[in-house]
Amino acid sequence: MTTNKRIVLSSDHAAIPLRQAVADHIAQQGWEVVDIGPTTPESTHYPIHGAAAAERVASGDCDLGIILCGTGQGIMMAANKVKGIRCGVCSDTFSAAMIRQHNNANMLSIGARVVGEGLALEIVDAFLGAEFEGGRHATRVDMIEAN
Repeated sequence: MTTNKRIVLSSDHAAIPLRQAVADHIAQQGWEVVDIGPTTPESTHYPIHGAAAAERVASGDCDLGIILCGTGQGIMMAANKVKGIRCGVCSDTFSAAMIRQHNNANMLSIGARVVGEGLALEIVDAFLGAEFEGGRHATRVDMIEAN
């Protein structure tokens, strides 16, 4: 797939095991994984982790990001508050590819209590394997970025 591309991963306490499985999976594909935790199962706040990962992507430190919480929704909302972030929560491979192809999403959110590990890895592969199509979609992404 790729080498030298950096991807940040973060989650809340509910998604640590799935995050670790995703990290292993994409590292095997040649990605440099920047896993910013957490590492212990004590209850933690997903907005902190979503924003921290989003800052890594927005700053250019990482090319893409994958974040996880129980549903994927809350952590996605936190990430999208960071300027320049386009993050979508996906529980199917079609949506994961489309958010890259049509929305130029730079982050993916997954619900660890919504999908199992096998499907989560397929969703990650669909997201990472897709490329932004540009064209009419670029106009729409520009409109999103303008707000």
